Amino acid sequence: FQTASGSEIMISMKFATYLAPVLIVMSTASLRADLSVASLSTIATDLARNVGGDHVRVKPIIRVGMNPHDFEPTPGDVKKVVDADLVLFTGKGIEGYLTKLEDAAGGASKFVDLGRDIPSLTMTEDGKKVEDPHWWHSVENMKRATRILADSFAKADPGHAADYARNSGIYLESLNELERWIRVKVAELPRNKRKLVTSHDALQYLARDYGFTIYPVKGVSTGEEPSSRHVRELVGLIRSEGVKSLFLENIENPRAIRQISEETGALSGATLYADGLGETKADTYDAMMRHNVKAIVDGLK
Repeated sequence: FQTASGSEIMISMKFATYLAPVLIVMSTASLRADLSVASLSTIATDLARNVGGDHVRVKPIIRVGMNPHDFEPTPGDVKKVVDADLVLFTGKGIEGYLTKLEDAAGGASKFVDLGRDIPSLTMTEDGKKVEDPHWWHSVENMKRATRILADSFAKADPGHAADYARNSGIYLESLNELERWIRVKVAELPRNKRKLVTSHDALQYLARDYGFTIYPVKGVSTGEEPSSRHVRELVGLIRSEGVKSLFLENIENPRAIRQISEETGALSGATLYADGLGETKADTYDAMMRHNVKAIVDGLK
């Protein structure tokens, strides 16, 4: 052990004085490299965590159990949007409050529409043709959204572009595996049994990809109540087609489905997650899709 001379101590002190602000700048730069992301969808939240990894801090605004069709942002939610570097949404009209948030944030520049490059299916709502916003029920659509998000993260944070590309590649492979599993599972169900009665019209993209016919109790919005005429028509169809199971959704009032079940004898199948993720058994996109597909196929056999 050697005691430093006075001159050595002075040099060390000068070096430390010089280095301190450099370290502070480096630390601040490191913190700024992380993206703060506000998410208006549980689907977007899960996707952001997979693509962003450690470089992204996700602030969920729409959380598990919330109904995105009738959501209204609070002042706290608006603050999260204003403070975020990016704001993720799924688009196609499901976020009816979006313009208010864009105005509060000073424009739409930091808003990322994950559904922008996804071809829309349409449906009739109140006599008008509208886009079906539930595009994530197609795995192919999720692949498109993954690429959009990876590109958006890379543009906002170029220093970690390689990491976003790597993470998205890994996630795309997991989506390929999920798609293979779904096709094998759906193949267990004969095509003439692929008739799906659901709480509201949210599974068109799944139906298109895997050959189901949808008979929804409600339309695209969960707020409307079915007419007595529509319920009678569904009862007749279920009886004539021999549909075995009807499917509730986690955020839907079960009254109409249960009424139809009592009149037809068709069982109420397992709960589906149509408007977003659920708790535990459907807490990721992969888990949600596997749960829904297994529930549908096993219930209709």
